[in-house]
Amino acid sequence: MARVYDSAGNQTGEMALDATIFGREPNIPVMHQVVTAQLAAARSGTSKVKTRGEVRGGGRKPWAQKGLGRARQGSTRAPQWRTGGVVHGPSPRDYTQRTPKKMRRLALHSALSARAADGEIRVVSSFDWDTPRTRRAVAMLAAMGVGGKALFVIGRADRLVERSVRNLPTVNVITTTQLNTYDVLWADTVIFTGDAIELVGAKAYEVATDDFVRDDEVAS
Repeated sequence: MARVYDSAGNQTGEMALDATIFGREPNIPVMHQVVTAQLAAARSGTSKVKTRGEVRGGGRKPWAQKGLGRARQGSTRAPQWRTGGVVHGPSPRDYTQRTPKKMRRLALHSALSARAADGEIRVVSSFDWDTPRTRRAVAMLAAMGVGGKALFVIGRADRLVERSVRNLPTVNVITTTQLNTYDVLWADTVIFTGDAIELVGAKAYEVATDDFVRDDEVAS
């Protein structure tokens, strides 16, 4: 069950959640693997250092091989020199990890189920605000008893909600097409708008029948 609120933060009732999404036994290893893959995919992978073959200069042998009492050196761009190349340094690479669709789906459902089990799934049925107001959003969250980090899941057309809460440092806003495991686990409370919770339930039914697979379950 999820508590339902109005735009002022007053509880108006409760809503039964789809057990196929919000009532599963959380699979912690799968959630860990998917979140690790999401964070890895977010890495740019552009770190680069120059090897001794890429550093400019160093073509001439600095001194004779024998007769000076010094250690033999072949180039001033060898790794032991201050201006030399770097050994075993980073080079551009792709950090993306493959995660099957069923694994991503299970991880997302597990994260939502974990939040539902803690009673941290909330639903705001509708917003009757005329214009975006961050102050009203703060008052609504306070009335709902939401503390810590919160995730707003909105529909595509809920620009009013997005503009009202996007400046709050402890609030993240995503659409139903962006719903992912990491953001759900990041938040202490997940707040759905009325149309967003309906979209999630409809898509969950389609996914369960294997007729439709969301491409939004991956955050990359």
